[in-house]
Amino acid sequence: MEKEQKTSRASQTKAKTAKKVVWTPPSSLDAPNAPAGYRHRWIRAEVMGFDDTKNMAAMIRSGYELVRADEYPDEDYPIMKEGKYAGMIGVGGLVLARIPEEIAKARQDYYDKQNEAKEEAIKHDILKEQHPSMPISQERQTRVTFGGTKKS
Repeated sequence: MEKEQKTSRASQTKAKTAKKVVWTPPSSLDAPNAPAGYRHRWIRAEVMGFDDTKNMAAMIRSGYELVRADEYPDEDYPIMKEGKYAGMIGVGGLVLARIPEEIAKARQDYYDKQNEAKEEAIKHDILKEQHPSMPISQERQTRVTFGGTKKS
């Protein structure tokens, strides 16, 4: 009678498969996380080499403040080396700015109300222009359909 040769448990395990490495292009707009109570946003500081002072002034008046690179000494973010924004985090004509969360929410609410008012005005204007022989109906709903035929 021949002895059965037992294989070790370790040799029965599945071969380890190496995970496929997935490469993605680096983002040129990486930014540090905003401190608690703030939001970060990239704002335009220059266009085609010319300072965009109108945009910067409007953003600063809106409550944005520029983010200095020395606020994040352990991080390696792109820094503006020269010009009036030297020392700020910035890349390609954009400068990182922060705004308090409450101002950002109030600003968003303001623009949401402006948008709703414009949509309402358009809706009433269209209805005012309709002719009795050709009424305008506004159907505002969303439908999701899938391809293929209906099964009976």
